[in-house]
Amino acid sequence: MTNTTKFKTSILSLFIAFGVYANAQMVADQKSKELLNTLAEVNGGYEKLASKKDVQFKYVYDNFDKGKDVSLEKHIFNGEHSWGSYDIHQRNVLPKQKGLALQSLIDGKPNLTLNGKQITDEKALGGTVFLRKVNFYWFTMMYKLQDPGTIYEYLGTETTNGITYDKVSLTYNSGITKKEKNDAYILYFNPKTHLVDFFFFSLPDWGINDPILKMTLEYEVIDGMYISTVRKSFAPNEKGEYSLNGQYTFSDIKFDNGFTKEDFILK
Repeated sequence: MTNTTKFKTSILSLFIAFGVYANAQMVADQKSKELLNTLAEVNGGYEKLASKKDVQFKYVYDNFDKGKDVSLEKHIFNGEHSWGSYDIHQRNVLPKQKGLALQSLIDGKPNLTLNGKQITDEKALGGTVFLRKVNFYWFTMMYKLQDPGTIYEYLGTETTNGITYDKVSLTYNSGITKKEKNDAYILYFNPKTHLVDFFFFSLPDWGINDPILKMTLEYEVIDGMYISTVRKSFAPNEKGEYSLNGQYTFSDIKFDNGFTKEDFILK
């Protein structure tokens, strides 16, 4: 093979690889694309959110009789670096221990301290990775619906409480997300506001592989951004009847605080 032929072959391979990656960005039918694009027009999309650089907020994760976590959250959008300070941690962070728990996730590396002492337990550090990522995701979810690896399918309409919603299935390409287990969602788009009012979801990390859990969303416009400041979760019983089992609230939201990832190092 001549050098010229090798060069042409390499260029062709790059174009093919780029085409595969571009197609992997988001797979969706036309109706789903329209709904997602309209949502991005309303909320400004991830670029608008990322232009805020970072965010700080108070997060109350309340599972009622099962316990509550209260944290001060700090997140940097570029790089998705994350930090959390828990003065109440009855549910997800060292629930059997007392004191101030600090978590950080910097460049994908977790760190955890309790009352200033390093925690090296692998399970606790794995929980730190999970929480830092999931807390960031819940805050940014409606701005990340067109992330690489997302797969959408339009499921038609469904009328609930007098509103005829457009239903869209969301799954993920594991080859792109690099995760063995990916959550699945069924999103309900409000035809008037173009926002997602509620969705059903799975939690495979908790053994719930089908999207049977329900989450409702209440929005506030903060610094020009639509933020779902109140989420409520519902779970079905054996008869398929849903009951409220948790409420999750973001408050005191402040953007563009000047955080750097060095600020998130736990000392």
